[in-house]
Formats: sequence, C-alpha cells, structure tokens
Amino acid sequence: MLTLTDNAVTAIRDLMVGEDVPADAGLRIAPKEDQAGTLEVSLASTPSEGDQVVEKEDVRVFVAQDAVQVLDDKSLDAQPGTPGHPTFRLNRRA
Repeated sequence: MLTLTDNAVTAIRDLMVGEDVPADAGLRIAPKEDQAGTLEVSLASTPSEGDQVVEKEDVRVFVAQDAVQVLDDKSLDAQPGTPGHPTFRLNRRA
C-alpha cells in the first residue's frame, strides 16, 4: 500500500487550506487518461468507487483502482515549492 511521508502530509494539508472542500476530502492519484504511464494528482471531495484510501494523521489520499498495483511499493513525498504548489515525488520503499 502507498505510504505518505511527513512532508507529503504537510504539503497536502497546505493544499487544502483555503479550498472549498469538505473536511474528509483528499488528494487523488490516478492515471492520466491521455498519457500512458503518467499519473496525475488532484483534489477530490470523496474517493471514487474502487479507490484505495490511504490515511495518515488528518490527511487522506485516494488511489485510483488502476494505480494501486503500480503504487503498492511506493511512498509519496513532497518538497515545498511556491505556496500551494508543492512538488510531489514517488519513491520506492526499501
């Protein structure tokens, strides 16, 4: 299952600030439809049917069903960028 670093948790929290999303909203990771092998992230109010929900502290990440296997041995990390625009990175867990 995908794991989240502390930096990713902080970055996702920062993205939610000021957004008009419910308290149980989260970050969704899904394959990009027009680019094979590419994932995209977006804010989502609720998980889509079949999404795997990853929770750490008060943050939720929804992993699309067709991305679960690809992300199973990964950890989501983030580096701060300009406010509201962090850079997310996937690392293979040891």
